[in-house]
Amino acid sequence: MKAEIHPNYHTTAKVTCACGKEYAAGSTKELTTVELCAACHPFYTGKQKIVDTARRVEKFEARVATKSETEHGHKAKAEKKAARAKKRQEKLEAAEKAEA
Repeated sequence: MKAEIHPNYHTTAKVTCACGKEYAAGSTKELTTVELCAACHPFYTGKQKIVDTARRVEKFEARVATKSETEHGHKAKAEKKAARAKKRQEKLEAAEKAEA
């Protein structure tokens, strides 16, 4: 190793989170700030934080709720299938009457 080209290693460097939690870790920097840590990250806490800008989440939830009420604006598959079968049966009956 060459002398005087490597940075100083701090074995008890201070890591500060935006939530206020502080950790000690090894680093070449004495002080490090982070936005998320294990104490406030949704993956570790199990709590979901949604930052709603311009009511986008509310608008999306309202749109999804209206679509689920109307079954996405379409008939259900079973209803469509039954309607096609009925139409097919009516055509067959009409064709049989025309032949007779």
